[in-house]
Amino acid sequence: MAHFAKLDENNLVLQVIVVADSDAPTEAEGQTFLQNLYKTTDTYKQTSYNTYGGVHATGGTPFRKNYAGVGYTYDASKDAFIPPQPYNSWTLNEDIYQWEAPVSYPTDGNLYKWNEDTTQWVLNDE
Repeated sequence: MAHFAKLDENNLVLQVIVVADSDAPTEAEGQTFLQNLYKTTDTYKQTSYNTYGGVHATGGTPFRKNYAGVGYTYDASKDAFIPPQPYNSWTLNEDIYQWEAPVSYPTDGNLYKWNEDTTQWVLNDE
């Protein structure tokens, strides 16, 4: 199966659609198939279900840095799907196109949650 992200005019992902490989043997053919199916000129970009952080989970070639999700942005200059920024203090790691906290996640085995007010990880007491 092939997966395609439907983009709005700002390259924001609105929807991810699964298409049979026979209908999308190439990205261009998949785009045409979807435009004909929905009778639209919308923009569709193929995305890889197995790609996260620039790594392909099964050892294949990573594609567009991340599997697209609703709310992600497609950056055409980087040819990458970028997830929404979770907090204002987090920065984008442009090697893996994932957001990173300004402080590393603790490795003591406890569960933590991010506190944006203090820009620190705090124990998750919930």
